[in-house]
Amino acid sequence: MRLDKYLKVSRIIKRRTVANDACDAAHVTVNGKSAKASYIVKENDIIEVTFGERKLKVRVLDVKETTRKNEASSLYEVVE
Repeated sequence: MRLDKYLKVSRIIKRRTVANDACDAAHVTVNGKSAKASYIVKENDIIEVTFGERKLKVRVLDVKETTRKNEASSLYEVVE
C-alpha cells in the first residue's frame, strides 16, 4: 500500500491529499529516510511524521486496504 494511503487509512493524517502534501514537503520519513507518497509501506517500517513542532513516530503493525475508525489505531504502535 502507498504511504499516503496508509497514513489516511490508519487515520494518522485525515486526508490523502494532506498526506501527499506532507510527503512532498519532506515532513514524513520512513526508516530514517525522507519518503515519497508512492513508497510501499511494509510491516515493521518506522514512520515519522512532523506536525510543526510535534513529531509522531510509529511502527507499522499491519497493512489493510480499509479499516473502521475504532480499529485504525491497531494498524500501528507509537514508538516515541
